[in-house]
Order: sequence, then structure tokens, then C-alpha cells
Amino acid sequence: MSSSAFPAATACSIPRSQKRHNALLLHPTSAVTGLTVSSQVSRSLNKSWSRNMKTKRRMEVRCRGIGDFIGGDLLKFDLGQWLSDVEEHKSIAIYPPHEGGYEGRYLNRLRYQGYHFLDLSARGLGDPETTLTKIHPVCPAHVGKQPIARWYYPPEVDYRLSLLPPGSKGLVVWILEAKVLSKAELQFLALLPTLRPNVRVIAECGNWRKFVWKPLKEISGLTAEDGSGT
Repeated sequence: MSSSAFPAATACSIPRSQKRHNALLLHPTSAVTGLTVSSQVSRSLNKSWSRNMKTKRRMEVRCRGIGDFIGGDLLKFDLGQWLSDVEEHKSIAIYPPHEGGYEGRYLNRLRYQGYHFLDLSARGLGDPETTLTKIHPVCPAHVGKQPIARWYYPPEVDYRLSLLPPGSKGLVVWILEAKVLSKAELQFLALLPTLRPNVRVIAECGNWRKFVWKPLKEISGLTAEDGSGT
């Protein structure tokens, strides 16, 4: 047998399944679609890329105004309205966002106008009328070993008004957590600027998605006529 005929006989002796396996190794194809594996991989990559792009478009943050572009806490277009409402109503109920921090812009604007501040928390304040405008007793903790003592303190508002410098515009009583106060206590805070003309009252009566405010007389159930006639 010649040497040239041996390879041909060997090639003919290879089974058809083995030939198909060798062809798949050299040129990988899909038995179902007839497409190459590389094209299938590229299609799957394109699908995953398009899916990721749709997810990114869904998750992207869009600015709907110049306030969103600059920052929610950097630019406030309602500061002028805030100052005019404080001067007009003199007692304001505010509703800052839960995360806090936004009310600092409005506080600083009042400070730039020449106001000084008295920060008090409604929890543990006691009777607002007695604490703010009258001499009131305070009982320190005795821990069960000392006799019960009673100390008398001057009115908080009158004492702070006496310490204001000559160029001050007035005193702002900023009440934290005022949502725990009763309706009668809120009504007194709404009427406090009438009793002390140099006093402005800002009460945090709740929270909202953005910084909003209303006249405290409306929140407490007083009308403008009731407040002016007192």
C-alpha cells in the first residue's frame, strides 16, 4: 500500500460524530440557531449593556430647577417672604424637614437683621406664661438625701430683653418640639409678641417634606381680631 493512500484511508475511517466535534472546536456554532458562539456572546453583552443603561436612566437624578442644580440648602428664594411674614405676624409656626438643617438658613437671616435668640425646648418648659414672663420656682433634684429646695428664677424673656445690646432689633424666642404643647399654651405663645413688642416667636410645630411656615395664630385657633384686641 502506498504512503499517499494511508491518510485518505485514515480520514475516511473517522466517524461522522467525531468530524462534527472537530468542526465545532474549529468553528463553534449553535446547533439550534446556526450562529457562532462569538455572535451569541456579543448579543448577550449587548442585551446586558442595554439593560444596565435602562437601569441607569431610571436611577439618574434630574434637576428640575436652578434650586435643585445649586443645592436645596444653598439657595432659598423665599427668604424675603420669610422676613416679611415674621415682621407681619410676629409669631410663626414652622414645619422643617425631618432630617433637619434647613431651618438654619432662616435663623441666620433673622440674625443678620439684628435679632438675638432664646432657644428653649417645649419638653420640660412647664407653663410658658410663668416661665417666660413671671418669676418662677425651680426645684433641683435632691436624689433622696437632701431636703427639697426651691429656687426662684427671673422671667426668661424679660431677663434676656434686659441684656440686649442697644443696637439689637429684638429677641426671637425659638421653641423646639412645640408639637407637644397644648392649644392653650400655643395661644399664649401667639399672643406673647403683643405683651412684649420686641419679641418674636418661632415654634417648631411639626415636620414636612420642605420648610414651610404658617402664622401661629391660625395653628392655635386664634384669629387676627382676637390677637389685636388683647
